[in-house]
Amino acid sequence: MSTQLKRRSLFDGQIVRRAGVDALVKLSPRTMMKNPVMFVVELGSVLTTVLLFVNAGTHHGHFKFDLQITLWLWFTVLFANFAEAMAEGRGKAQADALRLAKSETTAYVIGKKGVIEEVPSSQLHVGDMVRVVAGQMIPGDGEVVEGVASVDESAITGESAPVIREAGGDRSAVTGGTRVLSDVITIRITSNPGETFLDRMIALVEGAERQKTPNEIALNILLAGLTIIFLLAVVTLQPFALYSGAPQTVFVLISLLVCLIPTTIGGLLSAIGIAGMDRLVQHNVLATSGRAVEAAGDVNTLLLDKTGTITIGNRQAAEFMPAPGVPPNQLADAAQLSSLSDETPEGRSIVILAKEQYNLRGRELGSMNAEFIPFSATTRMSGIEVDGRSIRKGAVDAIANYLQEHGTPMPPEVRGSVEEIARKGGTPLVVTENGRALGVIYLKDVVKGGMKERFDQLRAMGIRTVMITGDNPLTAAAIAREAGVDDFLAEAKPKDKMDLIKREQADGKLVAMTGDGTNDAPALAQADVGVAMNSGTQAAKEAGNMVDLDSNPTKLIEIVAIGKQLLMTRGALTTFSISNDVAKYFAIIPAMFAGVFPVLNALNVMHLHNAESAVLSAVIFNALVIVGLIPLALRGVSYKPMSAAALLQRNLLVYGLGGIVVPFVGIKAIDIVITALHLA
Repeated sequence: MSTQLKRRSLFDGQIVRRAGVDALVKLSPRTMMKNPVMFVVELGSVLTTVLLFVNAGTHHGHFKFDLQITLWLWFTVLFANFAEAMAEGRGKAQADALRLAKSETTAYVIGKKGVIEEVPSSQLHVGDMVRVVAGQMIPGDGEVVEGVASVDESAITGESAPVIREAGGDRSAVTGGTRVLSDVITIRITSNPGETFLDRMIALVEGAERQKTPNEIALNILLAGLTIIFLLAVVTLQPFALYSGAPQTVFVLISLLVCLIPTTIGGLLSAIGIAGMDRLVQHNVLATSGRAVEAAGDVNTLLLDKTGTITIGNRQAAEFMPAPGVPPNQLADAAQLSSLSDETPEGRSIVILAKEQYNLRGRELGSMNAEFIPFSATTRMSGIEVDGRSIRKGAVDAIANYLQEHGTPMPPEVRGSVEEIARKGGTPLVVTENGRALGVIYLKDVVKGGMKERFDQLRAMGIRTVMITGDNPLTAAAIAREAGVDDFLAEAKPKDKMDLIKREQADGKLVAMTGDGTNDAPALAQADVGVAMNSGTQAAKEAGNMVDLDSNPTKLIEIVAIGKQLLMTRGALTTFSISNDVAKYFAIIPAMFAGVFPVLNALNVMHLHNAESAVLSAVIFNALVIVGLIPLALRGVSYKPMSAAALLQRNLLVYGLGGIVVPFVGIKAIDIVITALHLA
């Protein structure tokens, strides 16, 4: 999806026009039956419409009142449909943009004898081997089996920066509809036509496969039960009215029913669920179901990888710790020389630290006949030979062996510095010159800014954070303290992650985690919320129930917040809807029976003008409040990290008390307007 699309305004003109048409289409009884509350309102609207035409020839004095009641009942249904259509419309607009990226392309399939054959992308099948060169579109989902290339994935992620895709490892997955910018790669197709990641994205954001979540189904059952109760209550009022001598018209009884049943939340419930998934899409996260979004809102334990999530992913040089008798600038000079050809982030940070602390500038070594010793997995050290200086830099045990070969032991002071760095959670690199240890470079895992505050927020939400790392327990403990996580799992292997998730779930907790590799797939599948990185393997994306298109592991925190916001919005508007009924009692009940029982006039606390204006005002407010709450349903209730008890207290105060007060003000204001316009 494009960045421009994600910035669409809430009431974009194109979306509003489409939603207006869809609201009419949704009047189909087959569609309305999925929402029991609004289906009852539609049945009431049909009944009043039929009676309106039947009574049209009688010219009774209440025709204008009956007509207005009928129109506003239909408006109530249409406004509810419009809310759902608006939520769906935003997804459909995103789906339209994604379809632009999905086009028929030519695939260059490698045959059994190595012969290249041109085949339409729609005819590709799982297992086909495809060759893609710079400038060509990747014809289907697959995994790179040979080569490395720069790929433009902006059609999927909205980000213009290209990404590297290569054979082997966790960055081999490619998506159909993206473009190769450089080099040549061979891809093994992993999906059949119509089953690609782009096809699934379109179906998800469009809402074509949206299923109601268990919580949503339970709330629908509750609302249906309340509707039946109020239906029975209203039906029994007519015999009572006949007995008391105050018979009520069907229009008034239906108005009472519609005002008392939970039409507000009934009309907005579907829109709330769709909008919750849409907010994830706006953060470039796709959820395979609304259940995953809800589960995110109820998460108790959050598992986060250390590298790239809690830390910036690359260790940075923080300090030079010289051996006894070695001037600090000599250690810094040797460390910088050995790192001049080191293009890793760690190597560059050593050069920068020497420059900042000792004003050592990078030198031109071309004329000095310097020989660089590259790092290798075997020697685990690198270095330089220049001007008779033999400098080496590397892991502690590797340098210890190197010194032993030169007949020089590792000084105990240097070993002391190594142990000190380990206790701090850092990585030590020992530097030697001509067989003599000069000292140690302290490489520090840099915790991302603001992580401690974010973990404090999660703690306030009642969520326990666990850092997952392959580091030793000493290093892991130091990083965990600095980051502010609640716990850590050190020297973690895939089975260890699975066992931790199962232990948490056995205690009745919901667990969320992120991952990108094939080795993460079992844990992603086991977790209640498994967020796979789009840059990761196909196995990881298939195992998780969410995919982060930006491949940003820290986004798990935003996902939890969106899930909680969805649950809060549903709960807040349910509270508001049920609280609304209080004011409607004071509006309609006195209007129905005050003529026979004058004592009921005491309930007319709003001093509504007359019986007709009271009923009509309540019906109009009942319809308009749905429109007024559409922005809240789509944007979600404002969320701040706090305990469940504090959230409940706030919602009861704001939406419970607000749900009682607002209708009194609204109904009274509408009564004044319709009285002034002589509509009742």
